[in-house]
Amino acid sequence: MSQPAQALLTITTRPDTVFVAGRGSWLIDELGKRYLDLVQGWAVNSLGHCPPAVVQALTTQAQRLLNPSPAYYNQPMIDLANRLVALSCFDRVFLASSGAEANEAAVKLARRWGSRPCGDGQDVIRHEVISFQDSFHGRTLAMMSASGKPGWNRLFPPMPDGFAKATLNDIGSVERMITPQTVAVMIELVQGEAGVNIADPGFVRELRALTIEKQLLLIADEVQTGMGRCGHAFAYELYDVEPDIVTLGKGIGGGVPLAAMLCKDHLDCFRPGDQGGTYCGNPLMAAVGLAVVNELCNDDFLDSVRRRAQKLASGLQAIVREHGLVADRGVGMLRALVLPTDRAAQIVEAARCLEPVGLLLNAPRPNLLRFMPALTISELEIDEAMWLLHRALHVASG
Repeated sequence: MSQPAQALLTITTRPDTVFVAGRGSWLIDELGKRYLDLVQGWAVNSLGHCPPAVVQALTTQAQRLLNPSPAYYNQPMIDLANRLVALSCFDRVFLASSGAEANEAAVKLARRWGSRPCGDGQDVIRHEVISFQDSFHGRTLAMMSASGKPGWNRLFPPMPDGFAKATLNDIGSVERMITPQTVAVMIELVQGEAGVNIADPGFVRELRALTIEKQLLLIADEVQTGMGRCGHAFAYELYDVEPDIVTLGKGIGGGVPLAAMLCKDHLDCFRPGDQGGTYCGNPLMAAVGLAVVNELCNDDFLDSVRRRAQKLASGLQAIVREHGLVADRGVGMLRALVLPTDRAAQIVEAARCLEPVGLLLNAPRPNLLRFMPALTISELEIDEAMWLLHRALHVASG
């Protein structure tokens, strides 16, 4: 390691590798070793490392305007908002810096919408949000409370209340959670952090019907699944439903801190000053987001993502058969391998230490590997990744 890391606050366990450069699907460490990256910043680098579109947007915008304050309009924020509206079924956009911030904004908007005059002199105050076991919505206190990640409710007590947990793909569990104070249901259509658990299409349709019947909002957390990750601009397109609110993060910034909350026009109920943030709509980040969205909309980009995603799925299925693993599952470029034993950490380490080329993997669960490659990964790189994974599995098995 080039310099001691003692100055950094310990927030995670990191290997000694120090990365100094990256391009496309590859990272290079300080010793010059190359790594094929199937993590990509946890699905952040949708176009890979240092993609030309992002570099050009940063360079051009940095020479024009960095930050005029969110108290004023800037052109990139307007252009990005218009592009997102045109691409989606939504009418309004709030720009933020992280997925957690976008999810906080969604819950705030739901609570604002749920607290309104009834017309009979009584005010309706609904604030509770139903989320799901094993869900992940961010690391602010409120979003940790909204998340169903095991053990999180004991980390920083007391946790904010107002979040009930239903069971994914069990509509009855959602119905039982509804109270007069319930205002919304918040769902990840694919639970990435939990190991790529996929919401059943029938369940999602039932959920949409239930929320309409009970006059609840449906919030789709697409921080990980949005912006092409599932082979479409938004994962909700796979389910033939329209949420009331969707949140975006990670891939929309292509490597820079950017997120968004999109909502239907009738939910535009924030009053001036209700919601904001120092970097909300920052022109530098918004310019990058616009470049990323434009790339997604180019020619057959999403068609090519779906083709390469099928090749990745086929490669992982072959790995399952050859190595006696439990299963492959996923959607688009968000996939997982389920292992028969709790050895995911050993496989991740073995893959990183391969010579002369390493492979970067993610293990969100002890028995599971998650794959989040760049949407631009080539078919040859997928082949190489499968060969490296094959080698790592052999090394980890002893």
